[in-house]
Amino acid sequence: MTYQWPEIISQAKVLRRHFHSEPELGWQEHDTAQRIRDELDALGIQWRSCAETGTLATLASAATGSHIALRGDIDALPINERTGQPWSSNRDGCMHACGHDGHTAALLAAAMWLKKHEADLPGPVTLLFQPAEEGGHGAREMINDGALAGVDCIYGWHNWPAIEFGKLVCPDGIVMCGNGTFEITLHGVGGHASQPELCSDPVLAVAALVQALQQIVSRRLAPQQATVVSVTSIDAPSGPTVIPEVAKVGGSIRVSDRAARDQVNQLITDISKQVASAYGVRAEVEIIPRYDATINHAEPAQKVRDTWPLMGDGLSLDDVIAVPIMASEDFSYYLKEIPGAFALIGADDGDNHHYACHNPQYDFNDRLIEPVVKLFSQLVGAPMPQ
Repeated sequence: MTYQWPEIISQAKVLRRHFHSEPELGWQEHDTAQRIRDELDALGIQWRSCAETGTLATLASAATGSHIALRGDIDALPINERTGQPWSSNRDGCMHACGHDGHTAALLAAAMWLKKHEADLPGPVTLLFQPAEEGGHGAREMINDGALAGVDCIYGWHNWPAIEFGKLVCPDGIVMCGNGTFEITLHGVGGHASQPELCSDPVLAVAALVQALQQIVSRRLAPQQATVVSVTSIDAPSGPTVIPEVAKVGGSIRVSDRAARDQVNQLITDISKQVASAYGVRAEVEIIPRYDATINHAEPAQKVRDTWPLMGDGLSLDDVIAVPIMASEDFSYYLKEIPGAFALIGADDGDNHHYACHNPQYDFNDRLIEPVVKLFSQLVGAPMPQ
């Protein structure tokens, strides 16, 4: 099956809305993977499963030039959708709130165009349809299953509603931060609310701890250091007349490098134990590292920046938004292994595409598909659509 360029873009939008309506969480993307593989079969593109629900497709495998990989993520999030779109999620508690439906559709559209021009490709092209980006370390598992075997360079992207439509961010060096999560459990002595002197109150301690943790960035780190510590949950279930035995606080960190991660993790541990001691309770601290910072290689990043403005009217480089973005990406795993670059591309066109990723009213901007497919085509050496 071959498509003409307008058909490719039209079909990609249909696919995007299909994926949006049938979202699946990380490591559960079985229906999504099957639809991707069916599309690849119809195109006559060879593929193999990779890391269970991931798919690895290859074009021009006998070409002698540089072997380039293009990546799209396929998983959704545990969020109840509130967009009201006709293609809204059919699965309660699950939605594509980060645009991975659009990333997948754009990569399939690239597959359609590249298959049509496979004989013109100077080198092999691998398409990575990756599961479990949202905290599931899908990139790591794809690598462990051989996704980068023989690959010389890799490119990826993420739509970004906080950036004006058509503007691209792809710096040399760090583009997105590393992250981690923490959970602190405070163990006290419970009892009757009328007798606090007989208790060691973990609720009072957790209130002080939240204040102390939120001051790590403002008072313990240099202002120039790109770091976020966010307390995102407090849990101390009890009755109105009962001081509980246990209170928990959880949250997230964003850091620019491993040294910053180590520093912040140590501060969280030290502060938690010291606050606990001051309030007569005991602290257990669990810190879970997630992804390292996403750090672009200079030459591929420059190639993306040089190519993007040529892909259509109104496309340009963003010189306003500060980097690194404090969000995180498991594309970092790929960039630790081989050269490559990751770009953020603005989605906000003033037509209801300003909602942030992970918001229940977020919806991917389908207008991004066409310029992204053109970008991918140019990066691998395929002819430009006319």
